[in-house]
Amino acid sequence: MDGAALLDIGDRAAAETKGQLRKLEAAVDLLRCPATGQPLLIEQDALVTPAREHAYRLSAAGLPLFAEHAASSDAERQRAHYDRIAANYIAHLQYPHTIEYAASLDSALLRVVGPGDLGTIAEICCGRGEALQLVGNRAERAIGVDISQNMLEAGLADYEAAPNIVLVQGDATRLPLADAVFDSVFILGGIHHVNYRCALFSEIFRVLKPGGRFFFREPCSDFVLWRALRAIIYRLSSELDHTTERPLLEAETVPVLQSVGFEVRNYRRHGFLGFCLLMNSDVLIFNRAFRFLPGIRRLTRLAAAFDEWVLHWPLMQRAGLQVVGCAVKPDVQRGDQSPTEGAV
Repeated sequence: MDGAALLDIGDRAAAETKGQLRKLEAAVDLLRCPATGQPLLIEQDALVTPAREHAYRLSAAGLPLFAEHAASSDAERQRAHYDRIAANYIAHLQYPHTIEYAASLDSALLRVVGPGDLGTIAEICCGRGEALQLVGNRAERAIGVDISQNMLEAGLADYEAAPNIVLVQGDATRLPLADAVFDSVFILGGIHHVNYRCALFSEIFRVLKPGGRFFFREPCSDFVLWRALRAIIYRLSSELDHTTERPLLEAETVPVLQSVGFEVRNYRRHGFLGFCLLMNSDVLIFNRAFRFLPGIRRLTRLAAAFDEWVLHWPLMQRAGLQVVGCAVKPDVQRGDQSPTEGAV
């Protein structure tokens, strides 16, 4: 590679970092020191508290690294795990059958979210920003928080041209976010990695405005067969860490959400045999060969439709592998109590 090409790459990298810093300046009012809750200032290559007692370094790409100083042992384990598998994880999401089945789950989530502008949103445990890709264009401002620097920096290029989206590194149980400033919070596939769910849900409740909504889509194991299979797979797969893989159980999840103050409005399961076969390329190695099958996208759509048909029968409604849910932070002044699809 000649010197001109190297200079061009350097110029592009510098421009991308400057763009990230400009976006960070516009969103810094949404951020807080996770140790003290104080506002933060941008000072050279760090975010600092007003009296400079706490400082959080910015990566070379302009990513705030809150988790360097404020992360639980569980979060540290997740950071090491996802920093290690980030490239494989991203690759598995690019298979045509994975994309097609994921689209059906996206549709289920969007039905719960509903139409219209979303105001200020956050995606927690965002990875590269799956929810931000779905609804970021409907948000006035959006922040993605994840523990893995590698996953976040892989996502920076995706949002380079999106002035309203900022990514930061942080612990989901010690969010570097201000109180009561978000209209909606999303988690897609992150709750089941967090052992201390009460701390996670309390943090989400804290950052939501009164009347704000918490949307989630997660693996669930209310069906005993899936619970048994997952217990085996999680221990055998090198792509998974069984100590931080705990799919949701309704009897365990809903009471914890309610205990921190949420009203649970939706808790509906999706995904059955089609999901099992087509959405687990990280653990089912043969699944990866499906991308070479002629017509795999159409077959996947049929499988997703079959799964939904199976799960609409009353005796099968607890047999889904994914749950889509919505919980609301009550607005006492407004008295907002409008139940939605699949209300508990």
